[in-house]
Amino acid sequence: MGRILRSCLQSMLKMVNSVGGLVGVAFILYGLWMMRVWYREFHSDRTLPWFIYTSLGLGVSLCLITCFGHIAAETSNGHCISFYMVLIFLLVMLEAAITADVILNKDWEEDFPDDTTGRFNEFKNFIRSNFELCQWVGLTIVTAQGMSIFLAMILKALGPHRGSSYDSDDDSVNARLPLLRNQVQQGATYVCDPHVPYKSDSWNVR
Repeated sequence: MGRILRSCLQSMLKMVNSVGGLVGVAFILYGLWMMRVWYREFHSDRTLPWFIYTSLGLGVSLCLITCFGHIAAETSNGHCISFYMVLIFLLVMLEAAITADVILNKDWEEDFPDDTTGRFNEFKNFIRSNFELCQWVGLTIVTAQGMSIFLAMILKALGPHRGSSYDSDDDSVNARLPLLRNQVQQGATYVCDPHVPYKSDSWNVR
């Protein structure tokens, strides 16, 4: 029963963790597309704007966190799960801080550097024109992150799976048994000196 529960939790953690990976891949593709447009329109300037670097960095970070989450779910190692939960928690705190700044601060656009590509303005206009869709996407991402932390906590509480280690211990004990028997049999043998006369059992009894 415990093995089935652990397997279900691992599968669920991998599933909700994959949401962050999909978002990361989307950010990477968007950043590569903006990089292509930038090099096509601005041949003389090889310095990429901050918005492109931010998209690529955020996408790579999300993909790395997703890969680490899959490793933590598969191994069920306590240290890996704890580090994964810390990463997800820091990511949620960063998202909450940016959301609070956008909602509470009317001049939040001044907190970001100037974007010479104009892609940042297009990104803002896209969010404003599709606010309901973006709201549902953001809610799905935050829910998946919260579920990841919750499932990771339960998986950590169950502890690592030791079934394989028990099997390996039994195999090693069985492998050592013939060697022990051989040692006992070798210890029970007697070495006879050819110069010492042989004594019969009746003589030993006397």
